[in-house]
Amino acid sequence: MKKVDTIISTIIGFLIGAFFFIGLKNIGKSFPYSWLLLIVFPPLALLGMFLASFIGKKLLIIYQAAKWVLVGALNTFIDLGVLNGLIWISGIATGLLYSVFKGSSFLLATLNSYFWNKHWTFAKRETVFSSREFSKFLLVTTIGLFINVGIASFVVNIIGPQYGIGEKMWANVGAFIAVLIAWVWNFLISKFIVFKK
Repeated sequence: MKKVDTIISTIIGFLIGAFFFIGLKNIGKSFPYSWLLLIVFPPLALLGMFLASFIGKKLLIIYQAAKWVLVGALNTFIDLGVLNGLIWISGIATGLLYSVFKGSSFLLATLNSYFWNKHWTFAKRETVFSSREFSKFLLVTTIGLFINVGIASFVVNIIGPQYGIGEKMWANVGAFIAVLIAWVWNFLISKFIVFKK
C-alpha cells in the first residue's frame, strides 16, 4: 500500500467519524464517549484499505472498489452530517426547507466525491482543466441531485414518519434511502462515463 493511500485513508476515516458524531448529536443518540468515533474510524479505514490492497494484488479492481467505497462512506457521512447540522441549527426537519437542506448537503457530498474519486480512486492526475469532463460531472450531479433530493423528499414529506419514528430520525431514514440509490447511479456513471480513461 502506498504511503499516500495510508494518509488519505486515515484522513477519510477521521472525517467519517466527525460527520457521524454530528449526525448522532442531532438525532439525540450520542452516547458517552461518542468523541471516540474520531479515534476509532481512522484505523478502521486504514485496516480496510490495507486488506483491499492485499487482495488487490491478485484482483486489481478490488483496490479501486475499496477506494470508491471509502470515499462513498465519507460522502454519505458528509451528506448526513451537513443535513443533520442544518436540522440541528434550525430545528426544522420537514417541509420545503428540509428539501433545501438535503439539496445543499448532497451538493457538498458530491463535490467531495468528485475531488476524491478523480484524484485518488480513479487517479486522473492531469493538471489541465477538462471542460468536457466537468460538463459530464455537472450533468451527472444534476441528475443525481434530483434523484437524491426527490427520493428523500418523497420519503420524508409524502410518506412521512412510520412505525413511531420521530421526525428527525425519519429525516435520516429518507436521506439514507436516497443516498443508497444515488450512490449506485453515481458509481456506474462515474466509472463508465465521467472518469473513463
